[in-house]
Amino acid sequence: MQLTLNNDVSMPALGFGVYQIPPDETAAAVSEALQVGYRMIDTAASYENERAVGDAIRESGLTRDEVFLQTKIWITDYGFDKTLHAFDKSAGKLGVGVIDLLLLHQAMPGEFDQTLGAYRALERLLAEGKVRAIGVSNFMVEHLRELRERTDILPAVNQIEMHPFFTQPAVRELNNAWGIRTQAWSPIGGITDYLGTGTTTFEDGTIGAIAAEHRRTPAQIMLAWQLQHGRSAIPKSVTPHRIAENFEVFDIELTSAQVTAIDALDTGQRGGPEPDEVTQEAFGKPIPEA
Repeated sequence: MQLTLNNDVSMPALGFGVYQIPPDETAAAVSEALQVGYRMIDTAASYENERAVGDAIRESGLTRDEVFLQTKIWITDYGFDKTLHAFDKSAGKLGVGVIDLLLLHQAMPGEFDQTLGAYRALERLLAEGKVRAIGVSNFMVEHLRELRERTDILPAVNQIEMHPFFTQPAVRELNNAWGIRTQAWSPIGGITDYLGTGTTTFEDGTIGAIAAEHRRTPAQIMLAWQLQHGRSAIPKSVTPHRIAENFEVFDIELTSAQVTAIDALDTGQRGGPEPDEVTQEAFGKPIPEA
């Protein structure tokens, strides 16, 4: 299943995420995902596993144009010149000349001039053909509005925390209105398990009942829900059978009532950092050279 971005670039709807996978385990996980059939891999400079992602892709036997590769610039490398160099660092670690989708990892609203400089660097990289599409991650409505007012090219993608317990309707509505594709990180609510507070998405009764009706897992139901809404999703796992299960969702057709029931589970509670609290002082860290 492919999605078309606002610059006519085609992107797989379902990708494989590598957040918090240690570098020495990343290549095996990505290799397993590629063998299963994933053709989009999502990484980031701050994950410190870009090199292993690149190794796995090269060793897969797939040609470069068969794998959609996306990564993210960390806030430490924001600013026009620093972001241009950050591309070189990421491309060098990944071992590629062109990155399919390059995102800014956080809005960093308290230091937004640096963010604007970074985004203008993405625009330059796009014009030079070094990236095929550009976008953002964790940008809220006010961040998107300011970005649109002060730059030239709309993001193709906004990657945000998105699962049944946290659906961010205002951001999604603006993304849709402006033709920005919403991409879900933590799409099956893994962060609700990680936080260890209250019921997780995997234990939710509504999702469990729908899963039982379809004889599928709760994770598969949540991914089908994401896809039926037209969103991209990047589930993550290091367990081979779960990597495979998460990809076996394209034949699931939820009823409108089931989709509505899952929609209604939103708690409004964010699991990740508050975007407004992401600053250089609190979250900055050096990104090594290639």
